[in-house]
Amino acid sequence: MILLGIDTGGTFTDFVLLKDKQLTIHKVLSTPHAPEQAILQGIDELGLDARIADDLYIVHGSTVATNAVLESKGVRTAYISNRGMRDILTLGRQARNELYNLQPQPTAPPVPRELCLEAGGRINANGELIEELTPEDLLQLKRQLSELKPHAVAINLLFSYLDDQCERAIAAIVPNNIFVSRSSDVLPEIKEYERGIATWLNAAVGPIMQGYLQRLADGVSQRVPDTGNHHVHISIMQSSGGTIEAKQAARQAVHMLLSGPAGGMAGAQFVAACSGKSRLLTFDMGGTSTDVALIDGELQLTSEGHIGHYPVAVPMVDMHTIGAGGGSIARIDEGGLLQVGPQSAGASPGPACYDQGGKQAPVTDANLVLGRLRPDAFLGGQMSLNVDAARYVVKTLADQLQIDIESMAEGIVSLANEHMARALRVMSVQRGLDPRKLSLVSFGGAGGLHVCALADALSMRDAMVPAHAGVLSALGMLVAPRARQLSQSYSGLLNDINEQAIGNVFDDLTLKGKAALYEEGLKDHEIHAVPSVDLRYMGQSFTLNIPWLGPQKTMDSFHFSHEQRYGHRLEQAVEIVTARVKVQGKSQSINEFEHFLINKNRATTLQTVEANLVGIDDPVPVIKSDQLPVDHIIEGPALITETVSTTFIDRGWQCHADRIGNLILQKLN
Repeated sequence: MILLGIDTGGTFTDFVLLKDKQLTIHKVLSTPHAPEQAILQGIDELGLDARIADDLYIVHGSTVATNAVLESKGVRTAYISNRGMRDILTLGRQARNELYNLQPQPTAPPVPRELCLEAGGRINANGELIEELTPEDLLQLKRQLSELKPHAVAINLLFSYLDDQCERAIAAIVPNNIFVSRSSDVLPEIKEYERGIATWLNAAVGPIMQGYLQRLADGVSQRVPDTGNHHVHISIMQSSGGTIEAKQAARQAVHMLLSGPAGGMAGAQFVAACSGKSRLLTFDMGGTSTDVALIDGELQLTSEGHIGHYPVAVPMVDMHTIGAGGGSIARIDEGGLLQVGPQSAGASPGPACYDQGGKQAPVTDANLVLGRLRPDAFLGGQMSLNVDAARYVVKTLADQLQIDIESMAEGIVSLANEHMARALRVMSVQRGLDPRKLSLVSFGGAGGLHVCALADALSMRDAMVPAHAGVLSALGMLVAPRARQLSQSYSGLLNDINEQAIGNVFDDLTLKGKAALYEEGLKDHEIHAVPSVDLRYMGQSFTLNIPWLGPQKTMDSFHFSHEQRYGHRLEQAVEIVTARVKVQGKSQSINEFEHFLINKNRATTLQTVEANLVGIDDPVPVIKSDQLPVDHIIEGPALITETVSTTFIDRGWQCHADRIGNLILQKLN
């Protein structure tokens, strides 16, 4: 079996290939206008073609759905609701992003009003039909769709999660060439606005994902066609941290919105476990953005995430994203102050040092000026960095403030660090967690350059830069299990719960999830299900997800979790809002996978060269990662280079490599 993990980022597309018990990593510049082109280029450069003699499994983290939403490039979508409810998506929750702005700029509604249609088929909160869906309703809808010519249709009827017959009847009259998304299938939960947004997003980006995946599959099949010797399988990473077969993915496009970041978290969880660490504060610093997350044994999920200004109530990894990455552009604002991000140089033109025409000064250029990036070691020497170009763009900013170029570079890096430290506090301190009790795990191509400074900012004494940190998201694709997250609204007080009734709900969700995994070739004994419930105190709006352990143990766990998260518990009734089941196949175990990560050619004696870094009087050692013997301790300042990343060990820190190449960093005093 040949495994290929692919992560498409804003600047680079990363590859991790496991073939013949060997691990190969690779990077190519992304092609945002057609992401599949960078993927196919990487497949060509990795030498994967018809001559391979084993099955090829590709797991891909895609940004296609995310970009379509953020750039408002979804397809023309009609929205069908009950009579009198056509404006739900426009009205929203009336939440104001600028609380004290009395004249906020109006935002365009998700769906133009002329594309919002109405029909009968209304049921109440008890599941009783109170307005029939008539043949005249269906005929009128069919006529309207013919006139409007949408590319997709989103159907969101009130309380349809209790009875989906009317939504199914409407879907049946939609022409076959139009993509259909039903709320009872996408998100069978309470809150008609959030359910409607999820259904609309799924419909708006579904055809785009469909087209993209087809182009990708066609391109792969031209290079590696199915033969008697091998078959090709393509899966996509979901926002919840599990994978789904590409053939099923397009129908569930809303579950792909955090595809890439979820892969990074899965990778961080796996490699940290190899080093005996389970409580992690992670930051993934790429070229365009930084993703921060908490891992406490398992990936933390949320159903209250956002993409842009849209709420996305489907399960996704709980993370905080900011516009601070290696490509984040530094500038002087109108008040004469230095600003960094959120604008990014991206893959094209990229930082000035890439020699692709970049004329502005991103963080990468600043690190190069400071000497922390080696111009001859970038991408293992495959891509040379232009120091003069970096110095020119940084000097342009320095001249505006009448300071020297080195001080400007240090200012750019320091400001980027502060942005990221603030994001780390959001996911730890602001949630009542002491970051000093966690391990800081840094990955992404740019993360290792900032890990010591960020740990210092949060008074953390333990940090780690994983082996192959620059492509960890791609590695995470390969260790993530095939999985589904299913849900169903279920209202009632926990004290009054009918265990058999909720057990039946869990069973129904489990069967549905297993059926999807059977289609991917999994057997029943390879699948396990984990039930949970969303709980809240009566009168609250927000919920906590708690594993289902029976009524009493679940309630005890809820009280404990509420007190840990919010600092108090209440003597109030607890109600169930949603029943959930995670259904997943067997994950890659550490013992099965770890041997791929061990570098059998690692040096047994230390080999170094020296370099001069800005702000450090004496030359510092520069060590290739594979030339750092296992458990050999290095005290900072020092640079440790790898093919796809560089780690800066600052003063006051020491570092050693463990058996798989993870860099373990510890504060000295």
